[in-house]
Amino acid sequence: MSEVLLTPPDATEVRLVARGVATAAQGEQGLTPLQQLLIPALFLSLTGHAVELAELEPISPQEYAAGLTRRNRIFRERVIQTMLLAALVVRPLPASVADKLQQFADALGVDDDMISVARKYAEGAEDLAAVDFSRNGYLGGIDTTRLNALHTSELDSSWSAVVDDPALAGRWAQLRELPMGTLGRGVADFYRDRGFVTPGLPGSAPPLLAQHDWVHVLAGYGTTLENEIEVFAFMARANDDPRAFSLLAMVISLFETGYLRSGAGLFEADAGHLQATGMAGRLGDALRRGALTTGSHDFLDLDWFTLADRPITLIRKEIGLVPKSAAALSSGSVGPWQPGGITPYQLNSARTSAQAEDRDYIPWTPDPARD
Repeated sequence: MSEVLLTPPDATEVRLVARGVATAAQGEQGLTPLQQLLIPALFLSLTGHAVELAELEPISPQEYAAGLTRRNRIFRERVIQTMLLAALVVRPLPASVADKLQQFADALGVDDDMISVARKYAEGAEDLAAVDFSRNGYLGGIDTTRLNALHTSELDSSWSAVVDDPALAGRWAQLRELPMGTLGRGVADFYRDRGFVTPGLPGSAPPLLAQHDWVHVLAGYGTTLENEIEVFAFMARANDDPRAFSLLAMVISLFETGYLRSGAGLFEADAGHLQATGMAGRLGDALRRGALTTGSHDFLDLDWFTLADRPITLIRKEIGLVPKSAAALSSGSVGPWQPGGITPYQLNSARTSAQAEDRDYIPWTPDPARD
């Protein structure tokens, strides 16, 4: 048996992998304009090698599998997820694409539950696809003890809100007392500057969804819907559990295709955001940054309060968080305290919240030190 190949793919192998992705993801009419932007952007960000779609000849699943025989299961799983990502940005999704995804997965010996979601999209069974997300995605079969990091016992379901838990609300309120530059103080200011309500109080987001707000601050992403795509891409790729890919599939289904009407207990569908200028590259860069973190990180199952009093810069260094690429920055990837990193609606919510609480409104201002 040939030795397992663990080195990064060279230009020749990248071209081979890209051939399979392009073959599996395209329908009878060829790749869509968005796919034509996304696939090269993904490969350039994740491998450092450029691919030219015009040079990628179709390849059979069997030939593809033969070319990847020295690659381990983790590599092959990531390849299938790249195929899925390239396919899930299309609506309507052709049934032939769902078939090819399954054929390539079978040839590579990989089983990904998101293929079932893709098939239901292709069949127009979007409600059933939503059920599949709940049953087979990141939270499928989750052990309730895994939610201890949320510091509440009031959950009816993973994405349910907790609106009357004084102890939980008090824990979040204490973050305001931490020094500037700490992660917890950053999250407290993040909430204040947007008028967000912390878990444990009426009108708050689900505690599980609030977990990802810490990632916004840690990884330096604002709170537009484009930023949400970046955050979930980063989280999905930083986690070695292949089921974490369903988090990215979920936000693509919410904020690009609109296949899902709602998700994560709070988000509502708002399609077309991956088509914004530069977003293909920004998505690829977020995946790259997640992939390059040290170790595996399940950010939704992390007790962030144990890190709250630590400097943001130190935590970034410890997990090996690399900076955003120059291309992502020039394409508009911004942090929570950079222009464009907060929506007018959120600014107005912050002002309204201050008035309701009879406290001075502190205007949002850019703060490069935290981004």
